[in-house]
Amino acid sequence: MIYTVTFNPSIDYIVKIDNLRLGTVNRTQNEEIYPGGKGINVSIMLKKLGVENKVLGFIGGFTGDEIEARLKSQGCYSEFIKVADGLSRINVKISSKEESEINGRGPRIKGSDVEKLYSQLKDLKSGDILVLAGSIPNTLPENIYEDICDFLSNNINIVVDATRNLLVNVLKYKPFLIKPNKYELEEIFNTKLNDEEEIIEKGKELQKCGARNVLISMAGEGAILVSENGEIFKSKSPKGVVINSVGAGDSMVAGFLAGYLKRGSMEEAFKMGVAAGSASAFSHWMGDKAQVLRLYDEI
Repeated sequence: MIYTVTFNPSIDYIVKIDNLRLGTVNRTQNEEIYPGGKGINVSIMLKKLGVENKVLGFIGGFTGDEIEARLKSQGCYSEFIKVADGLSRINVKISSKEESEINGRGPRIKGSDVEKLYSQLKDLKSGDILVLAGSIPNTLPENIYEDICDFLSNNINIVVDATRNLLVNVLKYKPFLIKPNKYELEEIFNTKLNDEEEIIEKGKELQKCGARNVLISMAGEGAILVSENGEIFKSKSPKGVVINSVGAGDSMVAGFLAGYLKRGSMEEAFKMGVAAGSASAFSHWMGDKAQVLRLYDEI
């Protein structure tokens, strides 16, 4: 079973305004509402690809109920912990001449709420996969990723998609997969990466620190996988018009896991990951299975 954890889920309210003007009333041309959060995105794409999984995390108030309802409408099974203090956040994303975002804070997560999460994690069994994705709210300890990795048995396959110290500090626990993008890789090593060889070299350095497989997304330039068996896989992005980059990296993680579980091959997992990530980049929200399989055949 695959479990995903989203510490601070959201309702993403996406609006299009031709010309946003501050200090006056603006009328929208289009509006869309989606459940948000990196772990949630992974779960939705896994479900689209026919892989059952369970969504974990924290929700609060009527917005939390709406997140849960929208996941259910996607066929996803969730076991959120409902917190008493505050509301799940609403993130407003404004598409105009310039892109703007207003992100909510989210509910207050108490120690007793975190204890409930650990009770859920105790049920994970050997061979299960746990996906830790995204940032953490300021009401949680900064080392929560490390604490969770330390809490789990060595037979749990951990996947981490996070930035800087959240990612680097869990490498000692030998995660099955990490997925930095090129920019995040440059942040970690505080250097500019100019070509594929430099990117691969840094991926190998992360392996020396403990990561088993390193999947590096490079937006329109494609992706690279530095696998634990020493193989290097590269792919250019399939041809298509990029409509929305939000969720593309999460879809790549989901596609990789779906491909690996179904085919048992790092090469096939990589191809499915690139296809799923591209499908979402070419869609207004998350790509669908038919689109993923079509792109898979092109890679």
